[in-house]
Amino acid sequence: MSRYLFLVLGLVISVAHGNEQSPPNTPSQDQHDLAYSLGASLGERLRQEVPDLQIQALLDGLKQAYQGKSLALDNARIEQLLAQHEADAQAPQSESALATEQQFLSKEKAVRGVRELADGILLTELTPGTGNKPMASDQVQVKYVGRLPDGTVFDQSTQPQWFRLDSVISGWRSALQQMPVGAKWRLVIPSDQAYGADGAGELIPPYTPLVFEIELLGTRP
Repeated sequence: MSRYLFLVLGLVISVAHGNEQSPPNTPSQDQHDLAYSLGASLGERLRQEVPDLQIQALLDGLKQAYQGKSLALDNARIEQLLAQHEADAQAPQSESALATEQQFLSKEKAVRGVRELADGILLTELTPGTGNKPMASDQVQVKYVGRLPDGTVFDQSTQPQWFRLDSVISGWRSALQQMPVGAKWRLVIPSDQAYGADGAGELIPPYTPLVFEIELLGTRP
């Protein structure tokens, strides 16, 4: 239900801010106009999001919850329905994002010199290496640049960094175990080997493949 609580909170803040710029009214008129404005704004958003919503049931739930009365549905049922609604609303976006990812991966796979690892990671060798390959439990020293499919840099190292392989995304963990010290690779990592359906905050949207240039400088237990 948090999504809807934030929605109503946002409406309250926006309307209250707007009222600061309005001519003064009587307290009772202000309260009426605020309530009406909240209802109108919420109604507009719900009309776009849930066009077949049963208005009377909405009003019943709103009134009972606002007045602190017993609700017709228990919390578990409410949470289940809201979670399902949110999942249904996100499904078309997820399908579009997955289709976009597959198009990007197919294009990258067709580039000359690219080879595909067993887990779908696409590898281009930029510089060969001759050193040892790290084990799954090792630490690795790397320099790297991470980009989104459109080329936007979302992360990079200005100095060599040490990481434990068991603490990084699975795409790194899988690829670096096949990488000899001294090598520099370009990796295209599918979203299911990176941040998947959740993404990573505002930096990486859900179902986003990532592109890394990684130089492996050293390894240690």
